[in-house]
Amino acid sequence: MQNRNQLFDFAVEQHATDIHICAGAPVQFRIGGKLKPVTEEQLTPEKSRQLCYEMLTTEQIQKFEDNLDFDLMLAYNIARFRINVGYFNGAVGATVRVLAGEPKTPDELFLPETVKTLAQKEKGLVLITGSTSQGKTTTMSSMIDFINTTQKKHIVTIEDPIEYVHTNKKGIVRQREVGRDTKSFASGLRAALRQDPDVIAIGEMRDYETIKIALTAAETGILVLSTLHVISIDKMIERILSYAPDEGENTIRFLLAETLQGVVHQELLPLITGGQRVACEIMTTTTGTKNIIRRKGGYHLRSVVDTGKKYGMCTMVESIESLLEQKLISPETAKRVLANYS
Repeated sequence: MQNRNQLFDFAVEQHATDIHICAGAPVQFRIGGKLKPVTEEQLTPEKSRQLCYEMLTTEQIQKFEDNLDFDLMLAYNIARFRINVGYFNGAVGATVRVLAGEPKTPDELFLPETVKTLAQKEKGLVLITGSTSQGKTTTMSSMIDFINTTQKKHIVTIEDPIEYVHTNKKGIVRQREVGRDTKSFASGLRAALRQDPDVIAIGEMRDYETIKIALTAAETGILVLSTLHVISIDKMIERILSYAPDEGENTIRFLLAETLQGVVHQELLPLITGGQRVACEIMTTTTGTKNIIRRKGGYHLRSVVDTGKKYGMCTMVESIESLLEQKLISPETAKRVLANYS
């Protein structure tokens, strides 16, 4: 693979989720959750820089050299690539996420029916949670596509960067990229409130101002979708409150209790046959959920999920056991993931 296009073509052909370009190592693809070398030779610093710079324009190279880091999205053939270029021990390298050109449907992702139910809510907050690289953005995009396909709604997204491009179907989807179309998540969110939205999708809630505006929007009758980096549902309240100043904690608790419609927490697992599948834990809002958010620690949410099947909830244990029964994942994979949910 002597150039960028050959690299991208081969990554798509091999169903890779990520490409790693690093001086002193071969080019590596992440396939089925594991890194796999795809070149025999190790990259020299010069070759690593050449491959990385082929992904950038002259102007972008200048910005990268000024800032030492650079993020961008690149469309090529049938796929899109989310690229981070940086310096590593003095050499230029890159990590590239390989994305489908179009969003997948909830059915194509094998998501539980409750995910569609949450996407049909008229108002409130729906969170997609998980640690890094667990497919949160892919799930949120599938929910946006489901709304866009089935309802006449105006959907405004605020993303950094835009990963999946939506076309207008029954509804209208207007996508804004932070840094290009709006200065920040918070400023884009404030503007979205003046754009007659039915649905607002926020790429990530990662500061107090964005969280407060999002919750206020959800309270006023807009459906708000967003992702949140958290390792489990019972850590959700703690994570959100960590962004709030002491004097804002009660306000956030109240707004979250009043607006939260549900949480989809997920783990992206390697399949025995290759590829990946999401395992989900889902919490929907009940009176008990609201009381816990208002008054108690998040660890009490575990008991709500464990006993909430009639409300459309499911536990990670149930999801993992279903994948095991279908012989889609290995016992080793199940054991590794469930160690965090005991």
